[in-house]
Amino acid sequence: MRVLKWAGRALVVLLAAAALLLAFGWLRTQQGLARTYVVADPPLQVSRDADALARGAHLFATRGCADCHGDDARGRVVFEAGPVMKIVGPNLTPGGVLEGVTPDRIAAAIRHGVKPDGRAMVFMPSQEFAGMADSDVAALVAFLQSQPASGNDPGRSEIRPLGRVLYALGRLPLLPAEDIDHAPRQRAEPVVAASAEYGAYLAEGCKGCHGGTLAGQHVPGTPPSFPDARNLTPTGLGAWSREDFHRALRQGKRPDGTAIATFMPWQAYSKMTDVELDALWTYLRQLPPAPGKG
Repeated sequence: MRVLKWAGRALVVLLAAAALLLAFGWLRTQQGLARTYVVADPPLQVSRDADALARGAHLFATRGCADCHGDDARGRVVFEAGPVMKIVGPNLTPGGVLEGVTPDRIAAAIRHGVKPDGRAMVFMPSQEFAGMADSDVAALVAFLQSQPASGNDPGRSEIRPLGRVLYALGRLPLLPAEDIDHAPRQRAEPVVAASAEYGAYLAEGCKGCHGGTLAGQHVPGTPPSFPDARNLTPTGLGAWSREDFHRALRQGKRPDGTAIATFMPWQAYSKMTDVELDALWTYLRQLPPAPGKG
């Protein structure tokens, strides 16, 4: 009987601790969602000529936008992670969440992760776009605003109990706006060339999965069963050649012919130009070798 009594007390303590943790997670998440941000970047100069629209279409296809929002920008469910979260890429056509939104507010969403009402967007990887050049953002905005209006409703993202707890404990980057520099500034695009400088500009889009140093990591917010993002420094790429790198991003194949995990969005990178892929390769090869994943 004494054992059962102590076991019962232990269970009560554990349940109470779990309830407190869930309450803390809920409160911390609500505070983060309620916080507002001021974004006052210089106004965009948006052109809607054929070249700008073509550039915007290229950016949408190659910078991961289509992976979350669908090839037609009509939105889709990106993934569901049980008690952690459900992530939905909203409809970005003029008939969706961008209806009536100005170009500068769209730019704030892309580069700052901030909605038109000033609150943070959930799981929008704006840290990868925070340095995107004004000309590129303007082209992307022009492309989105040129799409046929659709009333498609893919649903809403959901932050579930475990996701709220992980966020409160600093283990889930739920609101990237919290870690972005919101100081007003202009952003210039590097010269488009197969250079390390242009490669560094492009590689910002790789850091969300591969880590700030590109040395690999377990992708934040994904279940434990998801494959780690590999080390892209010379330590990880090892004896890879330029041709191997192109094949990986064009065909999703490693040098030995095995398939790259489908979570790696090589299909988007396959649409990059040879100059862009060469720039990425040049940049990665000159990184300091670093220990990391894979």
